[in-house]
Amino acid sequence: MCASGKYNSRGPALIPRMKIKHRIYYITLFSVVLLGLVATGMFQFWPHSIESTADWTLDKRSIHDAPLIRLPVSSPIPERGDLSCRMHTCFDVYRCGYNPKNRIKVYIYPLQRACLFIPSIDVLNQNSLRIRETAQALAMLPRWDKGMNHLLFNMLPGGPPDYNTALDVPRDRALLAGGGFSTWTYRQGYDISIPVYSPLSADVELPERQPGPRRYFILSSQTAIHREYRAELERLKEENGEALLLLDKCSNLSQGAASARKRCYKGQVYDYPQILQESSFCVVLRGARLGQATLSDVLQAGCVPVILADSYILPFSEVLDWKRASVVIPEEKLSEMYTILKSIPHRQVEEMQRQARWFWDAYFSSMKAVGLTTLQIINDRIYPYAARTYEQWNNPPVVKWSSVNSPLFLPLIPPRAPGFTAVVLTYDRVESLFRVITEISKVPSLAKLLVVWNNQNKSPPEESLWPKVSVPLKVVRTKENKLSNRFFPYDEIETEAVLAIDDDIIMLTSDELQFGYEVWREFPDRLVGYPGRLHLWDHEMGKWKYESEWTNEVSMVLTGAAFYHKYFNYLYTYKMPGDIKNWVDAHMNCEDIAMNFLVANITGKAPIKVTPRKKFKCPECTAIDGLSLDQTHMVERSECINKFASVFGTMPLKVVEHRADPVLYKDDFPEKLKSFPNIGSL
Repeated sequence: MCASGKYNSRGPALIPRMKIKHRIYYITLFSVVLLGLVATGMFQFWPHSIESTADWTLDKRSIHDAPLIRLPVSSPIPERGDLSCRMHTCFDVYRCGYNPKNRIKVYIYPLQRACLFIPSIDVLNQNSLRIRETAQALAMLPRWDKGMNHLLFNMLPGGPPDYNTALDVPRDRALLAGGGFSTWTYRQGYDISIPVYSPLSADVELPERQPGPRRYFILSSQTAIHREYRAELERLKEENGEALLLLDKCSNLSQGAASARKRCYKGQVYDYPQILQESSFCVVLRGARLGQATLSDVLQAGCVPVILADSYILPFSEVLDWKRASVVIPEEKLSEMYTILKSIPHRQVEEMQRQARWFWDAYFSSMKAVGLTTLQIINDRIYPYAARTYEQWNNPPVVKWSSVNSPLFLPLIPPRAPGFTAVVLTYDRVESLFRVITEISKVPSLAKLLVVWNNQNKSPPEESLWPKVSVPLKVVRTKENKLSNRFFPYDEIETEAVLAIDDDIIMLTSDELQFGYEVWREFPDRLVGYPGRLHLWDHEMGKWKYESEWTNEVSMVLTGAAFYHKYFNYLYTYKMPGDIKNWVDAHMNCEDIAMNFLVANITGKAPIKVTPRKKFKCPECTAIDGLSLDQTHMVERSECINKFASVFGTMPLKVVEHRADPVLYKDDFPEKLKSFPNIGSL
């Protein structure tokens, strides 16, 4: 009680004096903390990012808003450049931070907060720079910090008489995206080698040309090359005649933009760069600088560049596989160039021509493409777990049309819907059809049988005559006799897996069918089938050819016996490009080739052939009712491939040497130990 009375008597007297004495102090302190929190929140969450969910975007600003900065003569100059810099020593990745989009934040001055800074100072062409003053301007940047996390773009480094291979402007630790790096100046894994942009890229439109042999084998179009190289090229010209075209500057034309787009040989004038499309290989020699705009022109023409520039770091070589698009020859072997190029197989040359043009489209065609590719490479270094793969950098994307989603969303795990639906296309071969149904019904994973009756003039057999099977059997009557009916997305197909099979494929055993289904479960985005076929390029005819002979290579599996995901029925029926469906139905042929084109184009993957069986003959069929025995059949198949390639705008089929077989099917083990003992050998 005494303690309580003491507290009560002193408490009320002290509290008012405390409030009066410290009120101003607490209010001031609270205000400072509140302002600090507000400022921190604005700084942290202000929308300063330029990235989007899909592509890089730009926030354009007027040059008139840029502040005027005066450089005192005594301004400091950065160090020449640290050749030992690497991403882990001269770049602060902690400034980049974590973000769910895995995109770096890039800013062009004068903004303040970033992972990567790009100074708003043009250093692309060293010919137009005042070296000292440019260096001083860089050093005065408020966020310079010895160039840490700064990126400089320079396409034309060095100057006369030495023409150094890297920008001569002192730049401390800044990253350099340069257009003429040599192995002596390039900091591996830090700098980025970029192409020298060709001004003709925006002025001249070269339509893409189909790969293949061209009028000239080798073409040289550069002017002002060293006299020793010119002499060696002249000697090669004498030895190989019309196979090599050696062009030079036109002496009888007035100087100007028009003359820059002309090349001459013995008084004959050629349009440049159009003439590049007339050659299989195009020479790219070092000039005063290592990097040459000619490389970009050659790629745009779809001509395979033959690069003779020792120590040159090819553009974006950190991610691009130049062996797929060019031939690099040491300068000392210029005299052997013709022999070296002649040893390259025709098919490889065609692939290189196609790859060269795609490299230009994707990475060289504009300053925007060059800039975004550079940023993507840096982004991949900062977020390596989200980096683009080798295939994404080097494989041309498949052609897509609007409103079609790639089926690569399919999980590469067994589907939820058990089993498969067998879709049998038939016309009137009832006896053979019943035998097929009987054999398929023995497969453990069969969930449903769907018979597509394609004969409008004859009714299917009565229900009592059909084989007795343990799974649901449904007959669908079509309104027109079309081969495309086999790929219609029928409501009766409830499983994800579909087995398309002809009514005369009676030789496949239940083990072979079950094994094929289990292979498909591991690769639900592929066509998995039994009869394999191949497409080849006929150099004499200059077109594609259908090949059904036994080979080790496969690019198609016939849908007379093949598993696939039912998603492709929707694509075939509603999203097949051009007039391919009409072509198939009009010719009563090639629906299987069309499906192979469709799947390969969407997925970019080859089919999978299963089991060693190669012969699929109908023992009871005659030449009258066997469509594939018609003499015109093979000719039409080749026509189909060329027609479809033209419609798709590319050749999507992939050639592989691969076959899936059960592990123990050839081993000398007791049959009871094998999951699939009854696998055919032919």
